[in-house]
Amino acid sequence: MNPPCGRCNKPVYPTEKINCLDKYWHKGCFSCEVCKMALSMTTYKGFEKKPYCSMHYPKTSFTIVADTPENLRLKQQSMLNSQALYKEDFEKNKGKGFSVVADTPEMQRVKKTQDQISNVKYHEEFEKSRIRSDAPPPENRQDSGEQPSNPERFSQPVGKTRPAAVAPPSGERRYQAVYSYVAADADEVSLQEGDLLSDVERIDEGWMFGCNQRTGQRGMLPANYVRPV
Repeated sequence: MNPPCGRCNKPVYPTEKINCLDKYWHKGCFSCEVCKMALSMTTYKGFEKKPYCSMHYPKTSFTIVADTPENLRLKQQSMLNSQALYKEDFEKNKGKGFSVVADTPEMQRVKKTQDQISNVKYHEEFEKSRIRSDAPPPENRQDSGEQPSNPERFSQPVGKTRPAAVAPPSGERRYQAVYSYVAADADEVSLQEGDLLSDVERIDEGWMFGCNQRTGQRGMLPANYVRPV
């Protein structure tokens, strides 16, 4: 038996049958309830199991969509289409050396957390490197618990109170920088590892006065950063 049409109640044959809104329709009968414009499966809007065009679709005061069998069918169809697209993308990218990860809210949250952790680690490393550059050479630190071989050499570490920069009488002693040093005051001499120093004279146990032959600069320099040659 051929089912009746949802509009004219005449039998609907398979060649002209449209199954929509829980009814069967002739192709010519599947039209808007108001303007009678012919509709298709992609242009109709269903309301109370009747087809409407976009212009005459009944306006309601709420946006809740009824969970009708037709809506459930469309929802299931959308899910199947999404799964098919996902599988197609997966097959295309398989073997290319990376995995396709959906940009879900959870993945966005994880990514943001990882970025924050990376920023924190970067700042920690930056602060550590800055402290290392300002601190005395590693062999001069006393936090390891070992006693220095020459306590007098470390009696006045770099950066503390030192005497005024007064050029001593010219001497012939030559020294070489074993560590790099950035001058903190205008009367100090910056050093690079390997720099040769001439006319070096000791001022006290922590500071010396000399001339950097590489730059020609004369001034104060830390005694524990150089060695005689």
